[in-house]
Amino acid sequence: MIGERFTVVYRIVGDEAAALEKANVICLEQTVEVGDELVPDGFIRDHVVGQLEQFSVVASGVYEAQISYAIETSAFELTQLLNVVFGNTSIKAGIKVERLGLGEDILSRFSGPRFGIAGLRDIVGVYDKPLLCTALKPMGKSAAEIAELAYQFALGGIDIIKDDHGLSNQPFCPFDDRVKACAEAVAKANQKTAKQCIYVPNITAPATEIKNRVHFAKQAGAGGLLISPGLMGFDTMRAIAEDESVSLPLISHPAFLGAMVTSPENGISHAALFGQLQRLAGADASIYPNYGGRFGFSREDCQNIVAGCQESLGHYAPIFPAPGGGMTLEKVPDMLALYGNEVIFLIGGALYSRSANLVENAQYFLSLVGR
Repeated sequence: MIGERFTVVYRIVGDEAAALEKANVICLEQTVEVGDELVPDGFIRDHVVGQLEQFSVVASGVYEAQISYAIETSAFELTQLLNVVFGNTSIKAGIKVERLGLGEDILSRFSGPRFGIAGLRDIVGVYDKPLLCTALKPMGKSAAEIAELAYQFALGGIDIIKDDHGLSNQPFCPFDDRVKACAEAVAKANQKTAKQCIYVPNITAPATEIKNRVHFAKQAGAGGLLISPGLMGFDTMRAIAEDESVSLPLISHPAFLGAMVTSPENGISHAALFGQLQRLAGADASIYPNYGGRFGFSREDCQNIVAGCQESLGHYAPIFPAPGGGMTLEKVPDMLALYGNEVIFLIGGALYSRSANLVENAQYFLSLVGR
């Protein structure tokens, strides 16, 4: 044991005595998983068991506990690191992960984002304004119909044209057909416009199919990959991010993660889940529901996500926050005031409903951010 430790800050609900007891139990539950009376003195008690470093009151009936863990308890594997952070304790009520304190000794074991903000800007050739994104929908259209939508949006200048996260390998729109057609459509539009728009297919898939879909997308000309780590696993995303044969930007989708953040007393904070963990697992952009949309995130929640995406985290590059989820074009000026330029604005349905001319709709979207 080299003595290095990482920290997790937990928010705990209860009176002071109950919250302190919960904090002490977390130290055991997340490591040795036995009662204190069964912990041997010496190495295991002194180094393996989690250590309560700080305990403080936040508000009436709410406390924060900072607990440190020996980095070796993680086995230097992302799966086990997440298990130490919140494995069994995630099943208990009244405990929430607020933030992670990860030093370079453990961050260096994972590659983090391959591209980040700067690298993704290089790919699309936009350096001083927000990037714009839309989703290809609805489910039920054929591959040819989806590709035509991609072509129109690329002609209009949308930087990132992604599959809707529900597009997979349905019989009416097979993955291979759709990806090939959409990649060709965006490339054709780029030839006409001299822009560098990218098509980002959804490669969320059964475990036995992931590798095939990733490499098919790469060979077909995809400019990035859409991944739902809540469905596929964070370590699967990490493995794809670190694969030199792939080397494409990864855009993370929040499907299946919502229950982790919607309770004020349980789960994982917005900043940790949609910011820190995304970077740890190699995402270059993190999609999440914007405030004022149909999912109920607040402005403060969104600001915390931005902090998790962009605050200092060892050698890891900052990544793009990508707010979406029922956003309208009318809200873009307010979003721009909140987020500034280091953001990807994702608007789907509103871009279709403005008029039947998708090229003009896309160009209007660009004009709203000064492009």
